Parts: sequence; structure tokens; C-alpha cells
Amino acid sequence: MRRDEALALVNELIKNKNLVKHHLAAEACMRTLARHFGEDEETWGLVGLLHDADYEITEKDPERHTLELGKILREKGVDEAIIRAAQSHSDASGVPRDTLMAKALYACDELTGLIVAAALVHPDKKLASLDVEFIMRRFKEKAFARGAHREMILTCEPELDIELKEFIGICLLAMQGIADDLGL
Repeated sequence: MRRDEALALVNELIKNKNLVKHHLAAEACMRTLARHFGEDEETWGLVGLLHDADYEITEKDPERHTLELGKILREKGVDEAIIRAAQSHSDASGVPRDTLMAKALYACDELTGLIVAAALVHPDKKLASLDVEFIMRRFKEKAFARGAHREMILTCEPELDIELKEFIGICLLAMQGIADDLGL
């Protein structure tokens, strides 16, 4: 699957524009992480772009999240490595996170939401105005962006061998690179 086909699929399945932006943010983070690890940016980017494409379909039945995605992507002939990495970010799927790509998605998925929330509380609401220290302070505030599961983000340290501060920096830079697409 090419990127344009993946984006068309996301736009077909996801009607909430903020969710589409989440897909774009995850794609940007995954591409940058692929570059960091010397991996294939296209493949990693597709995983980030597609990972929640079944969210609106499975919203009322979260146990099916990513399982429906797997069916949709298999019908379209998507590489099994991409499907498994995308599915593995949902604990309910039962698909193990046994590749670096899957582990990277798991850690960055929640971080994108934390970074967006940090931008929205900043006076100018722009990603360009954020730095790692600002996000680290928000990370430590348990009540801030409560839905961004810190324990998932923290898997960057044991699973990816990247310290939290560096991981936040990598993903912040990635998202700043597509700030216009994110409206931030």
C-alpha cells in the first residue's frame, strides 16, 4: 500500500478530523523513529498512519479495535508486518509487540496526544513554541492529559532503549515538522 492509498483509507474510515490528525502525528513520529533506528521510513510511516483506522468502527466495542483493521488491511493486500505492528498497539488484540516497529508505535501513540494537549494549553497553541522541558513538566502532572497513558509512553526506555526526554524530543520534532497539517 502506498501512502496516498493509506491516507485515502484513513479519510474514508475516519470522519473526525482530530482523529485524522492523530494518524498524521503518529505517522510523522514513526517516520522519524525509523530514521533514528536506520529502518524503512515508508513502512514505519504506514504503520503510524493506519494504526487506528478502525477506531470509529470499533468505538463501541474496543475489544475489536485493530482486529477489524487487520481484516480491512488484509483484504487490501497490505504487508503482514505492517498489519501485525498496527494491531499490536492494542493490548486487547492479543498480538505481541515483538518487533522494534511495533514497540515504537506502542510508545509514540500516546505521546502524540500528550504533545497536542501541551500545545493547546500553551499561550499561542503552536507546536513551534514547545520544548522538551515544557512537555516533561506536563508529563509529570498526573491530572494533565489524563487519557495519555504514561506507562505506555515510558516503554520507550526498556523497549527502545531511548530515554524519555530524548523520545519526547524525537516525537516533538517530528510533529513540529507537520504542524500546519495538524493545525498547531
